[in-house]
Amino acid sequence: MSTTLTSVEAMAQAIVAAHRHTLALPLAPGAVAPAPASDDPVFVAALQAAHALGFIDADALCVARAWAHRARRTGQLDAAHWPDEPADFGIAPHPREHAFAPCPEIGLYAVMPDADWTIRMARAGVPTVQLRFKSGDAQAIRAEVRATVAGVQGTGARLFINDHWQEAIDAGAYGVHLGQEDLQAMTPEGLSAIRQAGLRLGLSTHGYAEMLLADAHHPSYIAMGAVFPTTLKQMATAPQGTGRLRAYAALLRDTTHMAIGGIDLHNLPEVLNAGVRSVGVVRALMAEPDLDAAVARWTAALQPGTH
Repeated sequence: MSTTLTSVEAMAQAIVAAHRHTLALPLAPGAVAPAPASDDPVFVAALQAAHALGFIDADALCVARAWAHRARRTGQLDAAHWPDEPADFGIAPHPREHAFAPCPEIGLYAVMPDADWTIRMARAGVPTVQLRFKSGDAQAIRAEVRATVAGVQGTGARLFINDHWQEAIDAGAYGVHLGQEDLQAMTPEGLSAIRQAGLRLGLSTHGYAEMLLADAHHPSYIAMGAVFPTTLKQMATAPQGTGRLRAYAALLRDTTHMAIGGIDLHNLPEVLNAGVRSVGVVRALMAEPDLDAAVARWTAALQPGTH
C-alpha cells in the first residue's frame, strides 16, 4: 500500500464517504485533528477520517488503532467496513479471570432518584432498577440504600446502587453502578471489595475510549450513551445517535450491554434496530400516570421479534 500523502488523503476520504450518514456528528468549534502518533498510512488516514466524522480525540485514536490493526491482520483496507472486531481494539476474549460476577440480559432498566421511586419501579415489574441518590449526607445515603434494598425484596428486581459502593455491599444490593468520574476516583481496593462481595458492576461509557477503559475492568455490563438528547443531566459528550450505537453494540457483542439517554417508546425501535436489547429509562417512566400499564408496554416492546 502506497505511503504517499495522496493515498492517505484518498483513504481518509473513502472512510468518511462510507460512514458519513451513519456515524458523523458535528465537529466542535475550533477542533483540530490530533497529531498522529504513527507513520502507518492506514492509522494516519483513519485518524483523519475519525476526526472529520466528529469523534473526540480519544475516540479517534482508538478507531485509528483498530483500523491499522485490522489492515495489518487482513492485508487490506476495507473502507466500507467500520472496525468491529474486539481483538482489533485490544479487547480480551471471554471468559476472563478476575471478572465481576455476570448478570443476565438487563432488559428494561429504571434509573431512579430515590428509594420510593426505585421501589415503585421494582413493584411494577421492572426487572432491573438503579438507585441514583445524590446527597452529601452519609446518614441519608445509608438510610436510602437500606430502605431500597429492603423495599425491592420479593419483587425479583435486580437492584444496582449508583456510586455508593460500600453502602451497597453492607446492605446486600445486587450490584453497583459507576459513572466514569466515579470509576476514576475508585481505588483498586474498592473495586476488589465489590468483586469479592459478589456484587455485579455496571459502568457508564460515552464513546470508544471510555468503553475500552470500562472493559479493562471486566464489568458485569457496560452502559452506552447518551443515545439521544436528554435534559436530566449535563452531558460532557454530544448525543451519540443510533448509528454510533450500532457500532458500539457490535464491538461489545460478547459483553452484556445496554443503551441509555433520551430513550422513549417512540424512538425505542431505532435503538432495537441498532442491535441493543436492554435500555435504561428515567423520564419516560416517571412521567407515566399508569406505571403498571407503562411497564407492560415497555416489556412487550423489548421482546425479541417485536420490531
